Formats: sequence, structure tokens, C-alpha cells
Amino acid sequence: MKLLFLGDVMGRSGRDAINDRLPRIIETYGFDFVVVNGENASHGKGLTEAHFNAIRNAGADIVTLGDHAFDQRETISFIEREDTLVRPINMAPGTPGRGAMLAEGRNGHRVLVVNAQGRVFMPPIDDPFRAVEAAVAACPLGEQADAIVVDFHTEATSEIQAMGHFLDGKVSLVVGTHTHIPTADHRVLRGGTELMADAGMCGDFDSIIGTDTDEPLNRFLTGIPNGRFAPAEGEATLCGVAIETDPRTGLTRRVLPLRLGGSLSQAEPIFD
Repeated sequence: MKLLFLGDVMGRSGRDAINDRLPRIIETYGFDFVVVNGENASHGKGLTEAHFNAIRNAGADIVTLGDHAFDQRETISFIEREDTLVRPINMAPGTPGRGAMLAEGRNGHRVLVVNAQGRVFMPPIDDPFRAVEAAVAACPLGEQADAIVVDFHTEATSEIQAMGHFLDGKVSLVVGTHTHIPTADHRVLRGGTELMADAGMCGDFDSIIGTDTDEPLNRFLTGIPNGRFAPAEGEATLCGVAIETDPRTGLTRRVLPLRLGGSLSQAEPIFD
């Protein structure tokens, strides 16, 4: 199967790009399943129900979150009834929502999506490694799941690489989100798991990680807040990673980066 993962949707620019381009991308490149990280979609922090529905209607099968999961207060009320919205699995017991979901793709493929949050340079949270390990053990690749995707929302590239090696041979894809900067380390590990330290963002790169440059630059120069951070609203680049899995094992046999539109160098996910 062909699976697409898109990094953090950042504000209106990212939402517009998803709405305008994702349906065509799915059709053009023949993706069977799409995962989108939406934790910055609503004004750069969190995800409203309307924006969640828009991402789903554009073609996302599962939407994942991160450390901004509940920045929009309404998320607490709608996440319980939306089983295609997944928040970090290692949040405290009793947190609304779910951290893993088994969903069916366009051709009947069963895909387990697990969302976790890192601990290095991040707010305090429970152990992501053991939480993800338990979710994968409960729905093994090649048995209940035809593919397994782990969105590891973390700051440190070392932590995401550690997760990739920890899960090598047990999942199809381990991909980082959160930094908004796409890395060039996409590769298939020895056991058949694809690893990429950060998928990047779906947002305007004429910015500082998706934020209009004035206020972040002011704080770097003076250390004194002078206003709120606001998402940049120029043309977005859609950033992510595409994989093709082995139908027998669910492991990854080919991987390509995706960067379309906006100001970054372009990368099309064309599998020969």
C-alpha cells in the first residue's frame, strides 16, 4: 500500500493548502491512506472541530495532535466522539480521547496510527516508549494491522531516532513532528521500519517555524514580549513523507519525501 504522512498544519496557510491540494495529491499519486498532524491548525495552537472536519474532508484518514492538543478548549468536548482524532498516548490517565486508532484505508487496508509525545525539551509527560510498545503489541503488524504509523511529537532528533530503532521491524513508519523543519534523513532501517526525524510542516516557510517573523525576532533580540505570535499567511509548502509497504509484512520497502508548493525545493512522491 501507499501511505502519506503530512507534518504539522500551521494556521490558515496550512489549512488552505490542505483543503486545496490534498485531494489532488491523493488522486495523482494513488495514496491508500493519509495521516495529517493537525495540532497547530487553528491559529497556530490546537485544533477546533471545524478545522478538524475540514482536514478530514480533504482526505485525511487520521488526524494526530501533540503538545498543543488541548489549547483549543472545545477539543476536550469533541475529541471523545471523533475516533479519527488521536492525541499523544502517553498523556496522563484519564485524559480525554485516545492515543492509538486502527482505521481502514481506501482499499480495505487496516492501519494502526499511534501518536506519542517526547520528553526531551518538552513538558513533563509519561514514558512514550513503553506506551507505544504496549499499543503496538496489542495490534501487531502483519496480524491485526497491515501497516503501523507512529507520529512521535518531540523536539530532539535523538529521541525520535531512538524511537525508530526501538520499534524497528515492528512498525511501518516512525516519523517526527513538532519542530516544523523537514529533515533529510528519511530511510528504511535494517528491520524494515522507515524513520524520519521530522516531517516538517504544512505552512508558510517565509517565517520562523511558521510564525510571522516580527514577534519571534523581537524576542530573540530583546527578550521582551511585544505581542502575540501569529501564524504567517503566505503560500504554504506541504511537507511530509510517503512510503510504500510490502503487502506480505507491512514493513516499508520504499520511501520518498514530499515537499509541494511554497518556497522550499520541491520533492514529488513518485514511486517508479
